[in-house]
Amino acid sequence: MRTNPIAAEAESTLRYTGWRVVTAAFFGVMVGYSVLIPYTFSLFIKPLSAEFGWRRDQISVALGCVAITIAVCSPLIGRLLDVFGPRRTILPCLVIFGLGFASLSLLTSSLLHFYLTFILLGLAGNGTTQLAYSRAVSTWFFAHRGMALSLVSSGAGAGAMILPLLASWLLHREGWRAAYAVLGLLVVAVGVPLTSVLVRESRGALPARSGSIGSIAPESIRSSVGTRPFLLLVAAILFYSISFNGMISHLSAVLTDRGISLATSAQALSIMGGAGLAGRLSTGFLIDRFFAVRVSLVFFVATAAGVLFLSLSSVPFAFLGSAIIGFAAGGESDITPFLLSRYFSLRRFSTLYGVAWTAFAVGTAIGPILMGRLYASTGAYQSREIELFALPTLLSAILMALMPAYPTAVDYGGSDSLLAVAAPSHRVLSDL
Repeated sequence: MRTNPIAAEAESTLRYTGWRVVTAAFFGVMVGYSVLIPYTFSLFIKPLSAEFGWRRDQISVALGCVAITIAVCSPLIGRLLDVFGPRRTILPCLVIFGLGFASLSLLTSSLLHFYLTFILLGLAGNGTTQLAYSRAVSTWFFAHRGMALSLVSSGAGAGAMILPLLASWLLHREGWRAAYAVLGLLVVAVGVPLTSVLVRESRGALPARSGSIGSIAPESIRSSVGTRPFLLLVAAILFYSISFNGMISHLSAVLTDRGISLATSAQALSIMGGAGLAGRLSTGFLIDRFFAVRVSLVFFVATAAGVLFLSLSSVPFAFLGSAIIGFAAGGESDITPFLLSRYFSLRRFSTLYGVAWTAFAVGTAIGPILMGRLYASTGAYQSREIELFALPTLLSAILMALMPAYPTAVDYGGSDSLLAVAAPSHRVLSDL
């Protein structure tokens, strides 16, 4: 793969402005939706059930509420990012999401109250994730875009190491209401200042905005989402999300039902986050050098293996399964935006990323509810039922094996003008 030598030299210096944008994005993602909801949700299942008498499948519906809302709103968030820019989109989302999460400390015994709060979190959630920050970062990098995007999503890995342990400590010392309040306010305290000061796009990297959503031609979006690479990628994301979110949303409950302490289950979530951080950093190195589709295929298969380890009833297997799933999840979060930036123009990047995230959000709704229903039907988390969650991500691997090579035009520096070069003729199946 050819790169622009001038861009590569500029991006290699620590003084390069793009790395400041990456730093702000790292910390913003660390406290955003992609960490706070999936990596702490399972820790609150038993406290909420004990407080209000809610069943676990009823509590899991809240994840479905936030996921469906994310699914509906993701394309709109993407369009807003493409038209109005990252900073003006991210800042209000951080405030709404953070204060909304903190308001869970005021929960009543009404399930409707619980569900409506999670719908509010879904309205703003994707404006706090790597989806929002990747747009700005991608305009600053080409030669090191893979590494830059991996560092952004590494914020999720760092947050997944820290926030479950913090939530567990707060639950033990102060109770679930204080835990919700502190975690929500942390979003605002960390994300808002850094985004305000440091997050911006590279000047001249993209065409000027008209200030109107209609400025991006709808037919160009429709033609992109109907292509083979996009359809295969979205389908793979959907099935993977069912497996990943079905497991992570109930992980603490699965482990504590087997006699493992709440602290140990929080450690398993933290291990998953730490492995995710390692996966993100490793993936940035790999996808800058190898065909990213092939790397993604391996990660999908690894996720299936991790699910099978979690179906076994022992702490070592729980830690091993968590580590494998976390490592693969970290890689997948890097690969999706990278592939979109390679197959399509950056001018439509955030809109397409929003549509792709919709698929992930739909899987986020299906997986936890399915796991909750399986528990409700038997009154326990059966090993054979957990093993079923390996199947969707194996299907994702098959879909990725059908992906074509990169297009023969690549985008140097993030502009809408494409420079034609000879692209590597990667063939997935023949390289396995």
